[in-house]
Amino acid sequence: MSDHHLTDKSFAGLSLPEPLLRGVHEAGFEYCTPIQAEALPLALAGQDVAGQAQTGTGKTAAFLLAAFNYLLIHPAEGRGPTQPRAIMLAPTRELAVQIHKDAEMLGQHAGFKLGLVYGGTGYDSQRKMLEAGVDVLIGTPGRIIDYFKQHVFDLRAVQVMVLDEADRMFDLGFIKDIRFLLRRMPEPSKRLSMLFSATLSYRVTELAYEHMNNPQFVSIEPDKRTVDNVTQVLYHTAIEEKIPLLVHLLRQKAPTRSLVFTNTKDAAEAISAWLKGNGLNAAVLSGDVPQTQRLRILHDFMEGRLPVLVATDVAARGLHIPDVSHVFNFDLPQNAEDYVHRIGRTARAGASGDAVSFACERYVFSLPEIEAYIGHKLPIAPITPEMLPKLEPSARREYHPRPGAERGRGGRPERGRGRDRERGARRPERERPREPDVKAIVPEPHESRRPDERQREPEVRARAAEPRAERSAESRPSTPPALPKPVPSSKRLIRPALRRSGGDKPVIG
Repeated sequence: MSDHHLTDKSFAGLSLPEPLLRGVHEAGFEYCTPIQAEALPLALAGQDVAGQAQTGTGKTAAFLLAAFNYLLIHPAEGRGPTQPRAIMLAPTRELAVQIHKDAEMLGQHAGFKLGLVYGGTGYDSQRKMLEAGVDVLIGTPGRIIDYFKQHVFDLRAVQVMVLDEADRMFDLGFIKDIRFLLRRMPEPSKRLSMLFSATLSYRVTELAYEHMNNPQFVSIEPDKRTVDNVTQVLYHTAIEEKIPLLVHLLRQKAPTRSLVFTNTKDAAEAISAWLKGNGLNAAVLSGDVPQTQRLRILHDFMEGRLPVLVATDVAARGLHIPDVSHVFNFDLPQNAEDYVHRIGRTARAGASGDAVSFACERYVFSLPEIEAYIGHKLPIAPITPEMLPKLEPSARREYHPRPGAERGRGGRPERGRGRDRERGARRPERERPREPDVKAIVPEPHESRRPDERQREPEVRARAAEPRAERSAESRPSTPPALPKPVPSSKRLIRPALRRSGGDKPVIG
């Protein structure tokens, strides 16, 4: 974290409990960021906070320290073993994992039992963890509601509620789930509520007033949409030129850690295959990738073992990935706010970075909205013929089974094979379909005829070659066949009429 990104307010001057100060110092933090300097004094005083700041400015540490401080100075009374004291909601699995990781670092000396709940993996293990009891519950709304409706835990003893990336909750359709959970917690005056996001829309503000106790709004440079340290550039290119241009830029700039964003999962798979086929190590992060593999790919990328990560917007929010040097918008996002969140993956915590965007004929229509939202025109760079190299064939695309395809109803393992896979047996990978063999589908002529048919073949061909007029007259019938004579009506067989039982009308049968 660079010095010019921090304020002169230190964590030591915030009157934090000694266990939290030890965690802060061991994490390497000494001075607050602007959002921490504004929001922490309010939250530490017990006031509800709704904070808005750019991505990568320390919002996660702000609400974690405030939540831990509130739990330390307000001991739980009459709390059951399956009643969490704090709940933190995130829109994506990756963000929930990131919050849990930061919570373990900052609260390692506070003595709280943390619980992480999200979909896609570990259904039974997460359920057992909740049954054993946790102090702080972190997770996504869907899986939390699943366990709540099964009465695995309840929310009557919640003392702290945190909603991270609230506007993303609206975008992903989680707002009904959020309201469902908020209505089952203690009333706002009996808990500490915090809401943080990169953007605070009118609907998010309405949610804050509805489910928070007189929240104090904190905004850090709200009119400044993008970070000054991000160098932005735009290329107007055709669809078929985007892959060669991306390969050229990756080879020329040689970034140590770069993100490539697309609008669809299929495009991400295709881009990754082309990059691998041309000597660039890349992996895909999308909703079709199994959760365990997604976490492994994200870990390799954060550790520097994976230089290029091709992702959909699932990775554009909340994740703190250090030292991302370049962000490539292979497809322009159709939402202007998503552009800000995408390029916010670089130049985090005061660092610098580059954001490169491709405007093709399919997605260029969102460019005016993006430029109006960020308040300036994107600089345009020319494309020369040398920037469009001839590519090698793409590599084989990896097969990612649909999440939950191996499970039955309700996301639980089916009997038989599903149960075996739960015990550790690996599911065989689907083989790539082979090219059809034309000879196997359409047999040769001599293989499809019987021997007697092959003997008569010259005679049949000679017969077909004769003119119609030269054919013998005996081969054609001299007179048309006689038609059968009509049968008189008096000799026709008529079935007798049947009478219905109990009636006079006959039944014609």
